[in-house]
Amino acid sequence: MAQHDFLVELGTEELPPKALKTLSAAFTQGIVSGLAEAGVTHGEVLSYASPRRLATLIRSVDEKQADRDIERRGPAVKAPEKAVEGFARSCGTTLDKLQIEATAKGDYYVFRSAEAGKATSALLPTLVDQSLAKLPIPKRMRWGASRVEFVRPVHWLVMLFGDDVIDCEILGLKSGRKTRGHRFHYNHEIELISPSQYADNLQHPGRVMADFTARRETIRQQIIAEGDKINGITQIDPDLLDEVTALNEWPIALTGRFEERFLDVPAEALVSSMKEHQKYFHVLDAQNNLMPNFITIANIESTDPQQVVEGNEKVIRPRLSDAAFFFETDKKTSLESRVEKLKDIVFQNQLGTLHDKASRISALAGIIAEQLQQDKGKAERAGLLAKTDLMTDMVYEFTDLQGLMGYHYALHDGEDEEVALAQNEHYMPRFAGDELPGTSAGIAVAIADRLDTLTGLFGINQPPTGSKDPFALRRAALGVLRIIVERELDLDLRQLLAIAADNHTSLPARDGLEDKVLEFMLERFRAWYEDADISAGVFLSVLALKPSRPLDFDRRVKAVSHFRKLVEAEALAAANKRVSNILSKQGSLSQADVNPALLTEDAEKALADAVTTQQAALAPLFAAGNYQAALESLSALRAPVDAFFEDVMVMAKDEAVRNNRLALLSQLRSLFLGVADISLLGN
Repeated sequence: MAQHDFLVELGTEELPPKALKTLSAAFTQGIVSGLAEAGVTHGEVLSYASPRRLATLIRSVDEKQADRDIERRGPAVKAPEKAVEGFARSCGTTLDKLQIEATAKGDYYVFRSAEAGKATSALLPTLVDQSLAKLPIPKRMRWGASRVEFVRPVHWLVMLFGDDVIDCEILGLKSGRKTRGHRFHYNHEIELISPSQYADNLQHPGRVMADFTARRETIRQQIIAEGDKINGITQIDPDLLDEVTALNEWPIALTGRFEERFLDVPAEALVSSMKEHQKYFHVLDAQNNLMPNFITIANIESTDPQQVVEGNEKVIRPRLSDAAFFFETDKKTSLESRVEKLKDIVFQNQLGTLHDKASRISALAGIIAEQLQQDKGKAERAGLLAKTDLMTDMVYEFTDLQGLMGYHYALHDGEDEEVALAQNEHYMPRFAGDELPGTSAGIAVAIADRLDTLTGLFGINQPPTGSKDPFALRRAALGVLRIIVERELDLDLRQLLAIAADNHTSLPARDGLEDKVLEFMLERFRAWYEDADISAGVFLSVLALKPSRPLDFDRRVKAVSHFRKLVEAEALAAANKRVSNILSKQGSLSQADVNPALLTEDAEKALADAVTTQQAALAPLFAAGNYQAALESLSALRAPVDAFFEDVMVMAKDEAVRNNRLALLSQLRSLFLGVADISLLGN
């Protein structure tokens, strides 16, 4: 079958830079998925994206769909004639053209035919149109008098299949073979003879680097080279790199400078101003100090680059001046004096003001520090001040600096260094993989802040629903778990949640609140362990016991995960499931002692001796939380357990013997439940 390259390019006004990669990937994937559903095979897929275009090039696309056989089974031969005729009409044929097929259930009418594959060129317009319609665009726009909607106004459409234009209309545009070059360097049409010319013709003479990945790498190399020129190290934020790649079609890196007096301002504020507002990269010296320079990416190769640099320097100067002004102004008012102002800011209508929250955080942080045998006073102080930097001009202007500015202002106020560090650390981890708080006060306040929010929102019946989580409660729960587990803190979540809940003045859903929030938090472990390639059965076996200490929960999971790899694990898991089923049918059983005098079978005597031995051996292991060693010890029970179920009738006619054997099984199960419910390992 003949094959041709396919190219589609949609020319637009400047697309949203932060969404460009997502739009490009979705556009290409939509077309590829459409071809797969249509049964059209193809070769390499190339995706292109720049500020003014989305494009996809697919090599070696089959000229047409493969022919396919169609088979539909209809009613039974014994069915009413009208039913059979209706089936024939639905197949576009007559009764005499239907075939009869014998099956185990009787004879049935069957329609069989061969459908010729459609030309790929006829399918592509619909596939492209459908892909554009499915793009993840939150809000589409209209322009002029057109009823067409897209993320930005569209201006041209290229649709080539081999050397031929696919004649169609999409988003109100007639397809053609002419793309356009750079808005300033080559504002002309470029005629494409074939899809394979696309990237090369755009680059020369069009001065457009259409390949997003290649353009990104060009920018990365340029900004590193610019940093080297001034003996600095360019700091590359991947998100910022993606954004400037999406803003430029012909990127040129240039280095500018700002006045050294601005370096008196905390570096984070300067970096935020340069990065968020101007899309500049900052540079550090060999000692990791911020240099008075910035690197910008211009979308034009100027004949007078110095003029471009000076223009950027004029723009950044007032931004940095604002940051310096905010910093100097904020330092005139201490964080402590801002505590009272927190009463003017509502945290949540039913949960009070930020002042109320700060007071609750302070009290709970003190308790946590006490339990960890750390300085209670520092934790309480850090918790009380934790939200005060939200009242500063700097954080009002640069919201991403909350916490960081609290640290700088606390140091300026003469606060203890640990209290100052906690101002920033209590927001950690801010995102998945972020670093954790390092100081005791920071740990205590970070946990207290999140538990206060969790109990408060659950207590007023506002838990997360589906994809909606406005207060980021899932992230808060996972943050607490990470801190406790990775910092190896022996804290009881149920106890802390009860204290946090009681700190609130009035919660409509207070009854059983700590258990409800604990269940929600422990469920966050599921994805955690999935990422670590630990099976759902292992997680569920521990969750069934609902350990309220996250560190203990994690140790149990790791122990069960190790146990699952032992050769004895499968048999013992099955035995536990069998024991669980037997005991559940007996209703409530007391933990009665096993009467040796009622043990008559050798297998049950052997199992009783093994259980007694394990009870003595496991006691110190459970006390030390050494669950892995405990399960390794329990693996020795495989042989006596197998022999017991092979040779012993549990439900004996003699009630005393039966109850004695049930008591033995109950003791056996209790040994494993000291770690997890391993009967769930098959889940």
